[in-house]
Amino acid sequence: MKLLFKQRLFSWFDSYDIYDESETAVFTVKGRLAWGHCLEIFDRQGAHVGTVKEEVLTFLPRFALYAFDNYIGEIKKEFTFFKPVFTLNCNDWTVQGDWLEWDYQVVNSGGEQIMQASKQLFNWTDTYVLDIGRQEDALLSLMIVLAIDAAKCSNGN
Repeated sequence: MKLLFKQRLFSWFDSYDIYDESETAVFTVKGRLAWGHCLEIFDRQGAHVGTVKEEVLTFLPRFALYAFDNYIGEIKKEFTFFKPVFTLNCNDWTVQGDWLEWDYQVVNSGGEQIMQASKQLFNWTDTYVLDIGRQEDALLSLMIVLAIDAAKCSNGN
């Protein structure tokens, strides 16, 4: 399954539209006024399905993840040189990026690829293509990319 993740050009807060391969809107993400990034995810019918909320006053970026209104875990950036690494405490996934921080790969503890995210260049706004192995991993994969993009924004990248 592939998703196209596009940030809206004109919005006061972070807002994104997520499309499937047939260019149908699958999710909408709306930023909310909060201390740190707070991104709410809605399905195509407008129902709230998830939230990514930045935890402030931490040394490295850390985000709480909520499916519907239930806390499912967090993603946090690890201290590394050259290549960014994020870990999730809600499963055995690790997120590894390239040194330019444009491409990311999510793998489980067995080394199996869960998702690949690639930043598309030469666009007016942040645009990523997500290649997800299983449809049931789409929401968590989207949350991961939202957290990474917000972490890069917080660091000024």
